[in-house]
Amino acid sequence: MEETGAADEAVSGSAARAARDLRVVFSRLRRRLRGVAETRDLSPSQVSALTLLNKSGAATASGLAAAEGVRPQSMAATLAALDQHGLIERNPDPGDGRRQLITLTDAGRERAEGNRQAREEWLARALQDRCTEAERQTLIEALALVERLTGP
Repeated sequence: MEETGAADEAVSGSAARAARDLRVVFSRLRRRLRGVAETRDLSPSQVSALTLLNKSGAATASGLAAAEGVRPQSMAATLAALDQHGLIERNPDPGDGRRQLITLTDAGRERAEGNRQAREEWLARALQDRCTEAERQTLIEALALVERLTGP
């Protein structure tokens, strides 16, 4: 499977349909998983920043903004809300005292981990209840293909 990079090369109908269907299904899954987690008092951008900090550890506000693909001003507002909820703390960067490192508080870690666990349990239960063993194995194989899309 080679990538030609030619902008004018036609995309097959099956590739176009797979792209559309994959995007729609993942969007639905993302919305459903978001609904499972304890997020009623947080916006999607706040949940996303909380999750990123839990996954990646300490970060600067500008680093978080870049990782989330938002403007620094937007990330500042997101962090201010998380700070008001007591979910983050700010400490001087030991490498550059002009910057602050953002980390999760214990409450922030518990919230992020609880959300992750709730989403994972819901998805595992849905797969157990709605799919056969053969279908789950097919899904595992299909996810390996999807993973290739995100690789180098």
